Amino acid sequence: MAADLAEVRNVAKEIIAYDLKINGLIQEIRSNCRSIHDMNQVNQKIKEQMKTTQNRIQDLERIANEQDKETDRLDILKDVGNFRKQLASTQTSIRKANLSCKMAIDRQERESLLQGGTDPDLRKRMNKESLAQTAGNITDNLMSLNRMMAANVAQSNLANEVLGKSSATLSDTHEEFKGMGGVIQTSRSLLTKYNRRELTDRLLIFLAVALFLATVLYILKKRIF
Repeated sequence: MAADLAEVRNVAKEIIAYDLKINGLIQEIRSNCRSIHDMNQVNQKIKEQMKTTQNRIQDLERIANEQDKETDRLDILKDVGNFRKQLASTQTSIRKANLSCKMAIDRQERESLLQGGTDPDLRKRMNKESLAQTAGNITDNLMSLNRMMAANVAQSNLANEVLGKSSATLSDTHEEFKGMGGVIQTSRSLLTKYNRRELTDRLLIFLAVALFLATVLYILKKRIF
């Protein structure tokens, strides 16, 4: 248990240290970024620190769930909740800092353009950054379009597979119906033939009975008269 508490303290210290680093990077965005490129580089560092912080918070939650005593587990989970709230607040600060930096860069570029673009290096850097940003946007759009097309192709393949199975089922059903039709036709022919034979048998029986009666009458006539 002591070892667990020591691990909890160490993980909590690391989370606090990462949060301080992130806040320092946020301050760098607000004060030192002079271009979109600079801002993106700082944001990449922030992203790495945020990912590490989230992992350590998950580690702390895992340690909490491994505790035997319910009170210890709840205490550590309370710290986990506070760290996550702080992380959410930090994310809000990051968005605000990026927005403020972007507005400052846009304002600086407008002022430079209004002054006639007297600084060739600044104009060249602005053109490069604009081209890089445009290329990045085009790449993102193409990747999104590619993912969308891949999803549509997958859906089409699935639909074709379903249609193929349905077609095979219909073919099998059609063949079964054809077989049943043949059986029904054969049965109908047999029934018709049976009915005809039954009629013939009845006629022969009738004729035999008539012949028998005629014979009986003939014999009676000869003997009586």
